[in-house]
Amino acid sequence: MPPKLERFLSPGKGNGLRATVRMKRGELVYSAEPLACCVSNKLSRDVCHHCFSRRETLLRCSQCKMARYCNTTCQKQAWSGHKRECKCLQSLLPRIPTDSVRLAARLIFALLSPSKSSSEELYTLEEHESHLSSMSEHKKQGVAQLASMLELYLQQEVPDLAQEVTSALPPSCREPFSLIAKVTCNCFTISDGELQEIGVGLYPSLSLLNHDCRPNCVMVFVGTELQLRAVRDINPEEELTISYIETLSLTEDRQRQLEDQYHFTCSCQHCDSQDKDRLMLSGHESTWRLLKEDLPRLEGLKAESDWQALLEGCSRLLSTVGGDVPDENLYKLRMTDMAVDASIHLGHWEEAVGYGEKTLPVYSQHYPDPHPVHGVQLMRVGKLQHYLEHIEDALDTFKQAYRIIKLTHGDDHPMTTDLLMKMEECRTEMVQQSSSSH
Repeated sequence: MPPKLERFLSPGKGNGLRATVRMKRGELVYSAEPLACCVSNKLSRDVCHHCFSRRETLLRCSQCKMARYCNTTCQKQAWSGHKRECKCLQSLLPRIPTDSVRLAARLIFALLSPSKSSSEELYTLEEHESHLSSMSEHKKQGVAQLASMLELYLQQEVPDLAQEVTSALPPSCREPFSLIAKVTCNCFTISDGELQEIGVGLYPSLSLLNHDCRPNCVMVFVGTELQLRAVRDINPEEELTISYIETLSLTEDRQRQLEDQYHFTCSCQHCDSQDKDRLMLSGHESTWRLLKEDLPRLEGLKAESDWQALLEGCSRLLSTVGGDVPDENLYKLRMTDMAVDASIHLGHWEEAVGYGEKTLPVYSQHYPDPHPVHGVQLMRVGKLQHYLEHIEDALDTFKQAYRIIKLTHGDDHPMTTDLLMKMEECRTEMVQQSSSSH
């Protein structure tokens, strides 16, 4: 059992994890490779299915036409895990199963192969919650459809699913219905260093972590390895918590999302006090309601990558409300963030940096440092400033990002290394500028 944490019964929450030793903020609490994982369908062309690196060009599996790899090394190393999946994918072409179905199948293949064992996990698959008893009928129907697809998907490779999995899977996981329910409730989103989703994975021990909207730990990934880091000093016997969701939302919306996805009502201190709601709704409601009502349409444009229409929509609304809605307002911040995205995609760098700089003081108000989302936003704006040769501004922004990222991601993370290089580039360019001006 890992020395820094242990399993315990958390009052009012059930199972949980707590610290066994004193830990400093920024400290690595625990790291784990997944029992099973897969790249998200929507990114299957952009991410290596073995090491989860983003690449401009990837080799495609000639048989299933879906899996992609950096090179032949990644392809060979992935083959033992991909071999059975490959046949299943071929059998369904041109259809591609959902992420949760592919993940459940990879879990079955992992457990059927003797090299993978979950015996050293703190939390067995048998103990994982499926939450079927608290699911609505509508949601159960969705799970039933996924379970049917899983059976169809596995037909080629595991024709007698019930018989073959009896020895490999614990009793409550042998039915596709309950297995899918457990997978969807307990899987983690695997993200890159910039917190963009690239896949999903199962990390059984870490499914014990309970939620808090102001947690004392964060999760970051290096490839598929999950790293749990302390973002506050933690005392022995203190419960370790993470946030299951993006916390920049109103209390009511956070609680609704947690209830819907994870089947519990959050009563953490942040929810009980509703301390940030007033700040998020600052300004006159009659004015910010314009932004709130148009957000779904703009999010649709973003999903369709219609960057020109998105930028025009955001610019028009932001100039309409002007100073009547403070920058701290949640809906104004979301719209300003979308304007940054659109400007970057269109190559409108001056606009992108203008919008980006406006978000920084607001992020520092909404996200308690060190928060990886704030660190990543600082790095993003710093890169824009650097590209536009605002070197002093860029260096200052990168320094602020480094103070956060070294704690949330750790000294060895590629993001931290990248930041140090960017800071060094800025310093070198400043020296060159001053020597050329003399």
